[in-house]
Amino acid sequence: MIGDIVETKQCQLKDPMDLFHSGQVVKICAPMVRYSKLAFRTLVRKYGCDLCYTPMIVAADFVRSAKARDSEFTTNKVGDHPLIVQFAAKEAQVLCDAARIVCPFADGIDLNCGCPQRWAMAEGYGACLINKPELVRDMVRHVRNQIDNPRFSVSIKIRIHEDLKRTVDLCQKAEATGVSWITVHGRSVEERHQPVHYDAIKIIKQSMSIPIVANGDIKTLKDAENVHHLTGADGIMVARGLLANPAMFAGYEETPLKCIQDWVDIALEHGTPFTCFHHHLMYMMERITSKQEKKVFNVLSSTSAVLDYLKDHYGV
Repeated sequence: MIGDIVETKQCQLKDPMDLFHSGQVVKICAPMVRYSKLAFRTLVRKYGCDLCYTPMIVAADFVRSAKARDSEFTTNKVGDHPLIVQFAAKEAQVLCDAARIVCPFADGIDLNCGCPQRWAMAEGYGACLINKPELVRDMVRHVRNQIDNPRFSVSIKIRIHEDLKRTVDLCQKAEATGVSWITVHGRSVEERHQPVHYDAIKIIKQSMSIPIVANGDIKTLKDAENVHHLTGADGIMVARGLLANPAMFAGYEETPLKCIQDWVDIALEHGTPFTCFHHHLMYMMERITSKQEKKVFNVLSSTSAVLDYLKDHYGV
């Protein structure tokens, strides 16, 4: 079995495409290494997040190892939907095998074609796939042909090329193969902290008839609205903005104390490891604590010390 998973017949699976047909901009929590796990997904869903991704999982390890499946993928039968499992893969059949394993418990898979980390590129994963449109097309087609459930989505997340025509060509090839939607991080592989090319996302959106999701440097609900207007994107995907403020999509400017209390309750209920529990709080409290408070809070080394601190300083 996979993590905290339940019987197929009890999973309340949903069609993610219903969100894109709702007429509203879809609010999405990005795949984040270590962070977008079940407990955090549970939190952001309480505050207006429509769709959540798992952290990126290496498909070959997932297929090969029961231990990897248990540690990498955890969900529950009711609240954690719609859910997209993101895989790093470079072989069509391996991606299919991984998709088949999660199909009864998730609502779709996403192929990572955007991770710029050196290890991923060296292994043939992530952003190097944007230079292999035929391979991406082949992987999408295989999953489409081998997964019987027509409501199971198959999406890709990409970065852009310096020559945008190549990106549009990649997207059109993926669309022709039956990809459900495409998330575009508006930077090239080489770009890290440079401004996001929202104009490029707009051009891609205008070239496609499937939904396009915009990603990159969206820190507030106002940013999300602005990027939607700039690009025409059907969805907005947020990573660090949600780490800093999980209540962002509900319109809060900074993390409210109620959200911090919710995180404590959810994390304890899920048995979240201390380091992860603490790191999330450090992100959430970044804007509401002084330098001196951070010096104390950030070096706390046990759950009980953190709980005492929150109670004494914030009444949480």
